[in-house]
Amino acid sequence: MALKETRYGDPYIIDKNLGSRLDNNSANLTQTNADGLPVIDLTQEQKYTFDRNGWLLIPGVLPDDELKEMQEFCMRLRHDPESIPEHERSALGGPLQKLIDHPLVVGFMNEFMAHPPLSSQSCYGFRMESNALFYRTLNDGQFSPHNGNGLLRFPGDSHFYRCIPGKAYSGLSRVVWELNPVKKGQGGTLLITASHKAVYTAPESIQSPDSDLWDTYGCPAGSLLFFTEDLTHSTHPWTNTENDRMATFSCYNAVNSKWHDWDPHPQLLAEMPALRQTLFRPVRAANNLIRDDYQH
Repeated sequence: MALKETRYGDPYIIDKNLGSRLDNNSANLTQTNADGLPVIDLTQEQKYTFDRNGWLLIPGVLPDDELKEMQEFCMRLRHDPESIPEHERSALGGPLQKLIDHPLVVGFMNEFMAHPPLSSQSCYGFRMESNALFYRTLNDGQFSPHNGNGLLRFPGDSHFYRCIPGKAYSGLSRVVWELNPVKKGQGGTLLITASHKAVYTAPESIQSPDSDLWDTYGCPAGSLLFFTEDLTHSTHPWTNTENDRMATFSCYNAVNSKWHDWDPHPQLLAEMPALRQTLFRPVRAANNLIRDDYQH
């Protein structure tokens, strides 16, 4: 019997039975999102950057017309929530909903989180953990460093990062949409680059936001930030006097694991397209693959 040929350099990942190899080449990863838009795969440089740093910023993703609509919705959500139907009063509501499975978000998750045997064209191979609007005015936000050292963490709570040559897996990942401009050093999320792979205890110096160990970013409105929860990170007080911070923070997890005690409004969930609803399907591995007309 001829052995199936594999491409040189493909990562060897064990499937669930008897040490057999998981065939990533035949993975049925979702190729279009719930709005029918083609998934955007990460470039090799973007994959390398995220794995190396533990975070990845993609500036200026959203077009001006979509961005304006989202900013206006966030303003209403913050200042006039009664003008929005009750089930839409969240960062999943109105035009913000399309951000949770934006083509770039799905592309990132397909690379760093999706489980191929639980992926299809009718369901995502990952799930959504939580979602919130971070609207910060001057001096809002409290410095509070946490997490890190994910390479050696026990995987029970999903805060772990795994990598082998050619493939990496981020067990719990954050997606941040910055809907207003962010000035570097004036309130964007603080990140200690590469601390997801650290093997030493963090030094006392990280307890100061002025430590040179902290990195951060500046970006235009409509930018997209990914970071692994295994990275040491922290809120930073918002000091930008030109605009408030307006950002959606979402957390994603494997389909068989749950960290946050959160679910979307049931009416909002029922109104979502079927594919988007699979972001919130039951937390289990067995019998959790959805295809066109059946579950397996």
